[in-house]
Amino acid sequence: MAAPMELFCWSGGWGLPSVDLDSLAVLTYARFTGAPLKVHKISNPWRSPSGTLPALRTSNGEVISVPHKIITHLRKEKYNADYDLSARQGADTLAFMSLLEEKLLPVLVHTFWIDTKNYVEVTRKWYAEAMPFPLNFFLPGRMQRQYMERLELLSGEHMPEDEEELEKEPQGCWPGMGLYREARECLTLLSQRLGSQKFFFGDAPASLDAFVFSYLALLLQAKLPSGKLQAHLRGLHNLCAYCTHILSLYFPWDGAEVPPPRQTPAGPETEEEPYRRQNQILSVLAGLAAMVGYALLSGIVSIQRATPARTPGTRALGMAEEEEEE
Repeated sequence: MAAPMELFCWSGGWGLPSVDLDSLAVLTYARFTGAPLKVHKISNPWRSPSGTLPALRTSNGEVISVPHKIITHLRKEKYNADYDLSARQGADTLAFMSLLEEKLLPVLVHTFWIDTKNYVEVTRKWYAEAMPFPLNFFLPGRMQRQYMERLELLSGEHMPEDEEELEKEPQGCWPGMGLYREARECLTLLSQRLGSQKFFFGDAPASLDAFVFSYLALLLQAKLPSGKLQAHLRGLHNLCAYCTHILSLYFPWDGAEVPPPRQTPAGPETEEEPYRRQNQILSVLAGLAAMVGYALLSGIVSIQRATPARTPGTRALGMAEEEEEE
């Protein structure tokens, strides 16, 4: 019997099964198709077989870490949400996917990772609280720099750090000007295209729905202190109902509802408790060692030792000790 496919993705928050755009899209597509995945929701990308999230380990042991390639592999395994689409609907899927990546993705990246208020009070706060120590000290900042680089590639130049500054950019001074206006127009177009339908192509979800839902739900659910685009989305009631419908239908315990708390027996600690405490102590010691090592390597802390007078016979030993310290 072949090993089950395993999906590693960012864990959930804000009422969503995952707080990461790519992880949410892959999770949603898998739920739409009923793909038999063993899902690992984690907050440490180093526990992923690729070192990134999301990542799929196939039944053959191959590791795929690009969302579109993960979905392509699921299609090859006969879990295809687009099987019944016509040629016209397939063309519409490609057109709307291009629209999402060009008009909506840059603004979502800016909203969650560049806008100062949102990043400090929402994005970084979640990742810092979810990640294990000591990753929570430096990994959110590294992720922000990666998203900044990604956004500069999309827009061509550095973007202002606040939504208000972006809105005030005068005409013609910056290649990305009007990006929020274009994102609002994109949301309005999606609302018009959906209309009163359950999904974009009728009563059954397709791959386009997985991606649209991941974009909209992330923007809709987070409590953003700086959220003009979020306010525009909340005014498009059919898109809000669309997200609520998918959450309640496909993620009843992960998103729309909260599962009942697991009851733990009162009394003496269980057999697992000593091991859990041991792991916590080891994690703390490892974190302290990592911080001390970083301080020594970066020069924040240095150790001065008095060098004793050397005789000619001990010079070779002294050189060996210095190389080992380096």
